Amino acid sequence: MSKTIIISNSNELVRMRAERIIYVQSDGNYSTFVLHDKTEHVFTMNLARSMQVMEEQLGKEASSFIRIGKSLIVNRTHIFKVNVNRQQLVMSDMEVNEAFTLHASTEALRQLKTLLETLRKEA
Repeated sequence: MSKTIIISNSNELVRMRAERIIYVQSDGNYSTFVLHDKTEHVFTMNLARSMQVMEEQLGKEASSFIRIGKSLIVNRTHIFKVNVNRQQLVMSDMEVNEAFTLHASTEALRQLKTLLETLRKEA
């Protein structure tokens, strides 16, 4: 059973299942949660606060989410391809055949690639 994140503001409340969140992208004080079906939910909170909310509500399941650089949090279970040279990260939900191509710095992607290789060896 997957945990649910509930985020509310003055106008709405949104419930999102953790495994359906592909990534969270920040633009200053706004965070956009992008779901597997390309639905987007924008909230007035910076990326650090978004990560904090996820950790508080998801507990151990929050470890599925990795912060990359200054503006991205990705769900590692949806990482399909890391291309350091092209500064691309391809996220995919294998069931829906949707792909999301994100851009991040070479250094951030290099660190992500190293982390994923380390996690694979530990498993």
